[in-house]
Amino acid sequence: MNSTWFVLISLIISYFGLVLAGRDFYKILDVSKSASLHEIKKAYRRLAKELHPDKNQDDPEASTKFQDLGAAYEVLSDEEKRKKYDRCGEDCLQKDGMMDGGMDPFASFFGDFGFHFGGGEQRNEVPRGADLVMDIFVTLDDLYTGNFIEITRNKPVMKPTHGTRKCNCRQEMITKSLGPGRFQMMQQTVCDECPNVKLVNEERTLELEIEPGMVDGQETKFSAEGEPHLDGDPGDLVLKIKTQPHPVFERREDDLFTNVTISLQDALVGFTLELKHLDGHTVSVTRDKITWPGARIRKKGEGMPNYENNNLHGTLFITFDVEFPKQELSNEEKEAIKKILNQRPNNKVYNGLRGH
Repeated sequence: MNSTWFVLISLIISYFGLVLAGRDFYKILDVSKSASLHEIKKAYRRLAKELHPDKNQDDPEASTKFQDLGAAYEVLSDEEKRKKYDRCGEDCLQKDGMMDGGMDPFASFFGDFGFHFGGGEQRNEVPRGADLVMDIFVTLDDLYTGNFIEITRNKPVMKPTHGTRKCNCRQEMITKSLGPGRFQMMQQTVCDECPNVKLVNEERTLELEIEPGMVDGQETKFSAEGEPHLDGDPGDLVLKIKTQPHPVFERREDDLFTNVTISLQDALVGFTLELKHLDGHTVSVTRDKITWPGARIRKKGEGMPNYENNNLHGTLFITFDVEFPKQELSNEEKEAIKKILNQRPNNKVYNGLRGH
């Protein structure tokens, strides 16, 4: 009997311990407890796409799951909150008032999903401010590995101020009596009286995710981050990807191109070299035969990741240039080279542009 009671008490204590500990944010985000901030952001963005209520309208628990996901990101993406959570769980954060709740960091930081479910006609009737379109220059390294870029901007925000103003102005038809049996119909501008507002600049921090394999011109939209409209909704902010020139690689679709200059000696006898790639790993190139100027080799799978499927990579093309020695050769050295190469004079003159 004593052992039975002991087991029951242990189960009760374990149960209440789990309740007090709150939600397992690492499990919700499907990351390890040693996950980096970058891994946490990537996991949140991936899961937010899958669990967003707009995409799961048939799931009655969709909103709850999405709120849990937002809470997990809120805590694990904040260094101070994460340390406290690791020490004593969600309960401690709640007691200290360190959780905002109801957070949707995706809408605030990462741009839109691109879901559009219903309500489109009604939204189109509301006046909107102008959209802002900006080019964001990113490195080829970031486009290879993926990254998050913080963007700070001053956004004009409407704030209440003294007085009133005319708003929601519209054209209405009115009928005016001109005498017995005579009427005139005319258009008239009709406005409401609204509280007055002023525009105040507020600093906003947005996070743009650079996904592996993104291409120039690809857009990310941040809703309501564009120009304000006094009688309607603000426009959107659209960020377009532009690739910065890279000192080593050039990108063409999913393929990468680079040039390597080798010595004449290496061109004749062969060589081994290590080429540092965009993420830091090395690509080994070995040649045991003669390499002529303009020779090109391919390294399959060493190009850019494909945007739709990051498991697929393009090809790395390496073109070789040969650096000839600049010092003068003695007659003995010239004769030795002739003997080694054993080549006959071959002065072929031809039209190298033919067919191009």
